[in-house]
Amino acid sequence: MTNAPDDSTRDDFKDYYEGVKGRPPRPTLVQAAAAFAAPGFAVDLGCGDGRDTVELLRRGWRVLAIDSSEEGVARLRRRDGMLDNTALKARVARIEDTDWPEADLINASFVLPLLESAGFERAWARIGARLRSGGRFAGQLYGPKDGWAGKPGMTIHDRAAVERLVSGFIVEQLEEKESDEATARGKPKHWHVFHLVLRKP
Repeated sequence: MTNAPDDSTRDDFKDYYEGVKGRPPRPTLVQAAAAFAAPGFAVDLGCGDGRDTVELLRRGWRVLAIDSSEEGVARLRRRDGMLDNTALKARVARIEDTDWPEADLINASFVLPLLESAGFERAWARIGARLRSGGRFAGQLYGPKDGWAGKPGMTIHDRAAVERLVSGFIVEQLEEKESDEATARGKPKHWHVFHLVLRKP
């Protein structure tokens, strides 16, 4: 798991994007997208340079990609075939403070734990409200043993809290994993992550 920023600033992502350049889409996103009989409309929260967005577009989805980093959105738009891709819309905005239309799939790979608690609550409530019936959420939450737990501006959930958050969904994946791997910037870190794929009834 080497795909989240490892400092407290949200504007200096250039070295992070270099670190994750060329990496494949996240497995949770692939699982969620593959579960649909046909592509629809997706929102990719914290899209970064587009590793998940590009996979959705490849599968025929229409995508609204949102990220707080101008650098990330600019890199997404510079990818091959993105400038003239009418299925893609991209927006620079903080995901906890922006809104988006109803969607069949909402993806938030490794981004929600980077929100402070009030921002997380706003974003999570909006995800539930904007997900269509039968739609899916894919993403990650961080557990209390994670190396970034206790860091200012982070939101951490233990197993019981995660189970409360997902109680209104049909759980298609809830996998808790711990590992010791370097971050995208090459720093050692202990990861404690909940991988989620959820379907709205």
